[in-house]
Amino acid sequence: MKKSLFTGLLALMMVYGLLPGSTLAAESAVVLSDAVAETAAYILGAVPEPQVASIGGEWAIIGLARGGISVPEGYYDSYYANLEQVLNDAEGVLSTTKNTEYSRVILALTSIGKDPADVAGYNLLTPLGDYDATIKQGINGAIFALLALDSGAYDMPVNAQAQTQATRQMYVDTILERQLADGGWALSGDSADPDITAMALQALSLYRAQDAVAQAIERGVTRLSGMQKENGGYAGWGSVNVESLSQVIVALTALDIDLTDERFVKEGNTLLDTLLSYRLEGGAFRHDDSGSGNSQMSTEQAFFAMVSALRAQQGKSSLYHMSDTAVHESATSGALPTVTVGEKHSDIKVPEITEPGKTFPDISGHVNQNAIEALAARGIITGGVGGTFAPDDNMTRAEFAAIIVRGLGLAPSVTSHFRDVDPEKWYAGYIETAFAYGIVKGKDDAGNYDPDAQITRQEAAIMVCRAAKICGLSMELTSSEVEVILSSFSDGTGIADWASSETAFCVLAGILDTGTAIRPTDNVKRCEIAQMLYNTLVLAGLLSE
Repeated sequence: MKKSLFTGLLALMMVYGLLPGSTLAAESAVVLSDAVAETAAYILGAVPEPQVASIGGEWAIIGLARGGISVPEGYYDSYYANLEQVLNDAEGVLSTTKNTEYSRVILALTSIGKDPADVAGYNLLTPLGDYDATIKQGINGAIFALLALDSGAYDMPVNAQAQTQATRQMYVDTILERQLADGGWALSGDSADPDITAMALQALSLYRAQDAVAQAIERGVTRLSGMQKENGGYAGWGSVNVESLSQVIVALTALDIDLTDERFVKEGNTLLDTLLSYRLEGGAFRHDDSGSGNSQMSTEQAFFAMVSALRAQQGKSSLYHMSDTAVHESATSGALPTVTVGEKHSDIKVPEITEPGKTFPDISGHVNQNAIEALAARGIITGGVGGTFAPDDNMTRAEFAAIIVRGLGLAPSVTSHFRDVDPEKWYAGYIETAFAYGIVKGKDDAGNYDPDAQITRQEAAIMVCRAAKICGLSMELTSSEVEVILSSFSDGTGIADWASSETAFCVLAGILDTGTAIRPTDNVKRCEIAQMLYNTLVLAGLLSE
């Protein structure tokens, strides 16, 4: 779902960690937003026809595509045609010594929704199935192999020519084995390099469920914090430079670490403060403080770092975790069904606005502020003690029933169906009505509802899916289509069978905000329920964005 400009600016204020509502916060938000647009325009001017190359090629493509930048018609097609020509001329071989060439191209293709398994008849994933050839470059090969394979949740390719068939775990283990005593990583030597440390963390970010990975990440993050300079930047390869800083920003966003985390604020300088200090007039970036002019490599890396920061604040997946792109392309190409909007239940009537401008003091700058305020203005959601909303608190089953019933404009019933729902309680009528319309069910076979129990994200997906259907939304998914959708996420296999279809519906419809993980067993937050209901009502045409 698109967020309003107001919401986007507030999210950007959070990037800077400034006080909501302050003039400085608003100015900082606009500075970053303008910087992204200006640098995108610079890149499009400097790279009118992207090539198969590390500069003026894939990194520019990735930044533009993941930033949602409007590009000239045929821009990505031109890159794809150039790639086909290169492959045809070289008989499908991008490099005989560096498999990172394949990884970089795979990342670019995935970002624009193209299939790397069939480009001019060549499967560009296949080389990454050769473990020995991939790690010939050292840790760099393993890092980028994981990033590329995980960007589109691709199956591990089988390489018949390989002496050692690779697996994802082999690449993970290689990175873990090469962690240095100081907690970081380097191409060589025993002293951590910020670029390689950051890239190793990017590659490991989807494997945090493994204890060994979680511990390695913790040590790596601590080392990155320790390597940061007093101006907020990083020194790599002899100078404090933009590229090293950019890699750290991408790493932290991949790990869901806020860029204003106190570990990464030095003398009042955040990572983004420092990044923008390298920006030149016209949108380009300089490499370091030596007084040299703009650098195309520095500009492209600074650009995708800014894009990664914006995506994090908008609740989107990180730079290289492109499950959102894969699902979108599958849906729009006809491979997966789309949501249809039919006739809603005759009783559905979204409440009118009764409190225009209604807000809460603790949601200013929150990523879900727009949804919360839209529902609050109609009396669908209310505040608590002290007039706050407590957006990040968990949601109970009773609260869920009340919000959904109010949101659909249904009248609370006076009867009670469940044994453990006291008819005198404030929520009794809402629970009964939600049950009558098939939105909620009992918690057990004994006739209990368990009103004070908290709801997980997969349980919320089921209930919101039922509500969506009586709002007229429908989508027929086969079991194989459900598997395709959920397999795009790092924890998709952890979703319960009884929740898989409804969760897939909410993901593909854009009702459930995900990122790289669905987090099915996490307790759903009040802000998340508000966003899910808001998304449903907008999708059904019952509310305007």
